[in-house]
Amino acid sequence: MATPNFDLNDIKRRMQGALNSLKHDLGSLRTGRATPSLLDPIQVDAYGAAMSMAQVATISVPEPRLLSVSVWDRGMVTAVEKAIRESDLGLNPMTEGQTIRLRIPEMNEQRRKEMVKVAHKYAEEARVAVRHVRRDGLDLLKKLEKDGAISQDDEKRQADQVQKATDQHIAEVDQTLAAKEKEIMQV
Repeated sequence: MATPNFDLNDIKRRMQGALNSLKHDLGSLRTGRATPSLLDPIQVDAYGAAMSMAQVATISVPEPRLLSVSVWDRGMVTAVEKAIRESDLGLNPMTEGQTIRLRIPEMNEQRRKEMVKVAHKYAEEARVAVRHVRRDGLDLLKKLEKDGAISQDDEKRQADQVQKATDQHIAEVDQTLAAKEKEIMQV
């Protein structure tokens, strides 16, 4: 059995993956401004399968508080409209032929605070994911040192590099969260 090699770049890539996942999750949070990513979590029951909104329609932003959903198949308009209504986004679709218009209402203070709590939950999940990657890397280093593949000094030096990468990615998570929180609370 070949001994696994320690690769700091792989660890950084996996930590970056957690950060990218956070950015995607935060992008789907409502901030009072219209963005196409707002409809990303919605699944449409289309052709006997659950499909994402992007697979059945084109989403555009003609105005800052308006989303326009152009459904490709006329028969899918009611399914898309139903999926939007049943989502927890609080949007009321207005249908005009194959186009569905969604007015983004002003968010009240209570709703903004709820969105901030959800953003904090997403950020904590990202921090935990980064820490799991750190733990995996440190466990591998300890195993390599125990097996005699690397010296104790190398293990210590590389463990410090893993910790620096962890600290850097946790700081990026915090910066991303702070920016999103500011965007949500902006009236």
